[in-house]
Amino acid sequence: MNSTSTFPTVLRELLRTHQAFLAYAASHVHSLDLTLPQYDIIITLGDTSGMTFKKLGEKTLITKGTLTGVIGRLEDKGLVQRVASETDGRSQIVRLTAAGEDLYQHSFPEHLVFINRIFDDYSPEDIADLEHSLRRLHQTVTALRSNGSGTLTDETDE
Repeated sequence: MNSTSTFPTVLRELLRTHQAFLAYAASHVHSLDLTLPQYDIIITLGDTSGMTFKKLGEKTLITKGTLTGVIGRLEDKGLVQRVASETDGRSQIVRLTAAGEDLYQHSFPEHLVFINRIFDDYSPEDIADLEHSLRRLHQTVTALRSNGSGTLTDETDE
């Protein structure tokens, strides 16, 4: 297959799908008076005793600079709080307040139902195939990015 001829259409569809998914997810999250990054923090902290900024950044893929602002806005809404780490005096733990935990408990199951509607017309095999293809694409992109030479590494061999 000639990769240069498939690139524009595949990339366009991947980006269009990503944008459509974010817009769809945001339509539910905005009804909670939150942004997607704010809700990402809420659902990441839900059912936990809290996390450091570093761990939150790793789990949410929100950059450190953006994360500080998102946490600040969630604090202003009374949904999260920062507390000193008991094990590392230089670190702060971010955790849900009672209001944040209540929001998580009431909204997350509803959000999952909302998101899962996307797959109503997919068979289990369709979902497995899609997941496999996306995982393979992610591994390829990650391998190319980390190796920097533009050649594939053994990570992506199947």
